[in-house]
Amino acid sequence: MIGITKLLCNTATVSEVIKYSGQEGKIPPNLLQFSDINRPLVVWNTTNRCNLKCRHCYINAEDRSYDGELTTDEAKIFIQDLAAMKAPVLLFSGGEPLVRKDIFELGKMAADLGLRPVLSSNGTLIDEDKATKIKEAGFQYVGISIDGARKTHDAFRGIDGAFDAALQGIRNCLNIGLKTGIRFTVNRFNQGDLPAIIDIVEQNRIPRFCMYHLVYSGRGQELIDMDTSLAEKRAIIEFLSKKAVELQEKGVEVEILTTDNHADGLFLLNHMREKEPLRAEEIIKLLEMHGGCSAGTKFANVDPRGNVHPCQFWQDYTVGNIREMPFSQIWNSQDALMVKLREKYKHIKGKCANCAYSSLCCGCRIRARAVSGDIWAEDPACYLSLEEISQKTDI
Repeated sequence: MIGITKLLCNTATVSEVIKYSGQEGKIPPNLLQFSDINRPLVVWNTTNRCNLKCRHCYINAEDRSYDGELTTDEAKIFIQDLAAMKAPVLLFSGGEPLVRKDIFELGKMAADLGLRPVLSSNGTLIDEDKATKIKEAGFQYVGISIDGARKTHDAFRGIDGAFDAALQGIRNCLNIGLKTGIRFTVNRFNQGDLPAIIDIVEQNRIPRFCMYHLVYSGRGQELIDMDTSLAEKRAIIEFLSKKAVELQEKGVEVEILTTDNHADGLFLLNHMREKEPLRAEEIIKLLEMHGGCSAGTKFANVDPRGNVHPCQFWQDYTVGNIREMPFSQIWNSQDALMVKLREKYKHIKGKCANCAYSSLCCGCRIRARAVSGDIWAEDPACYLSLEEISQKTDI
């Protein structure tokens, strides 16, 4: 995750991060991406069931019942284990997590045990009553997916009215003081809607906008041709960078981030080298603290049946199952792939291996495999030129 607003607008500093070093329970959520916590943020796909059928879904969710998903009691044991190992965040995802009848009970348990529960939802089920229950359960943040203007979003989500329902869900959360943000997965069909979505963010005072780059997994694996071009990726980040600064200057409190392409951070670094060299010094230190791709390190995934994966997009590689062994033990095991993922920079190839910033990025291993068949190959979504990635990392 690359915090554009934080990096460009000086809203995160190295000294601020260092201030909270070793104080895991006190570090603000907005600084977690730069922290030295070596236990992962855990994305739990609570269910495969979803009331929508999104074209880019990495877990192939559908609106039907699935056998073998974790029971309430099994989920509670899992949450207790995460609390004991002091995982910094538990993200309840899906499918659509709100279709689980025990979601509020489990969220409250996580909060009571000191975890930071957050919710990833399509927003269509969040009426006023649901929003209140989400807040009362102790969820600290709700990320709601909006993937374009009304027509685009409804086509992408597979149901008419999805856009209006999702936007109303956001408003219902904001109206009761529940921190909420938009999640936008960019592709070549919706990139033209990006300015309109940023306008919605500003007009509704939505405090967070996170743009996701497309990762080729699940149904997304069929969507390689749907991804934006390298030139388009660069133009998109240039646009978001300008908007982040513009909104800050206007006094609009919104945080703009991107995820699933760490080249964005390097682009911002090179941009600031020319514009504000002193700030560039801070940025490179923050990127070093961030550490690039977090799969297998600061990031983990548990699917609806309890299988543990290096990240949510790596559904075909299982490290273990929490029904057989606690997550904490699985995560700390010496699984061969996991060991390599924790030293990605030693194994990456091609353009990634020749990048002066390899330890700050390491590319996306899932995209590399989808295109080349080799998980250590260069990330096909890197839009930086050879000249840009050959610059020395010192300022």
